[in-house]
Amino acid sequence: MSEANLPLGAHAGFMEASPFAIPSKKLVMWLFIISDAVTFSAILFAYGYLRNASPNWPQPFKFSPSIVNVILMTFILVTSSLTMLIATRAAKSADKARALRWTFITVAGGVLFALLHIREWSGLIKEGVKLFENPWGSPMFGATFFAITGLHLTHVLGGVIALTVVALGYKRDRYNADDIEIWSLYWHFVDLVWMFVVPMVYLMNVAR
Repeated sequence: MSEANLPLGAHAGFMEASPFAIPSKKLVMWLFIISDAVTFSAILFAYGYLRNASPNWPQPFKFSPSIVNVILMTFILVTSSLTMLIATRAAKSADKARALRWTFITVAGGVLFALLHIREWSGLIKEGVKLFENPWGSPMFGATFFAITGLHLTHVLGGVIALTVVALGYKRDRYNADDIEIWSLYWHFVDLVWMFVVPMVYLMNVAR
């Protein structure tokens, strides 16, 4: 049967079908993640270039408390990615109460990560680290450190706000399981980026 001879309802359904293999909202999130990955890649590449080009690049991070704090932050972020996965599966199973519980646990993990990060910043600032000044060597250390970790922290806080809004909307039936899944993709991306930040920014600058 040709398109012109389709019944009215079938013709309308044909016209409304998505031309993509995935829903438009998920496609938009994937496009955002790809573009954001390019941004982080460029910043980390620039950081690596500056670090190798500077003969007096500082290595200020002691195992305790700096690296211990980073290990704790990493554990929290990885765990929050797992709780987000549980929340997504619960939402797909139509278990709203469980989905909400694990989504808010994820939000709590993000808030705790941010607080630990701010505490770390506060400690470095007290030691004299500024955007273009630090007591140990290259003045670009502060600029690159705060730029990379600040951008990632902004993404974490943005994710915390977005997950909270989506969870509250999901509770009121304004959003559905697909929305939980879409924002879980963002949260997993934020987690993945941190896996690159830790070795490049922290582990390569451990005090000897």
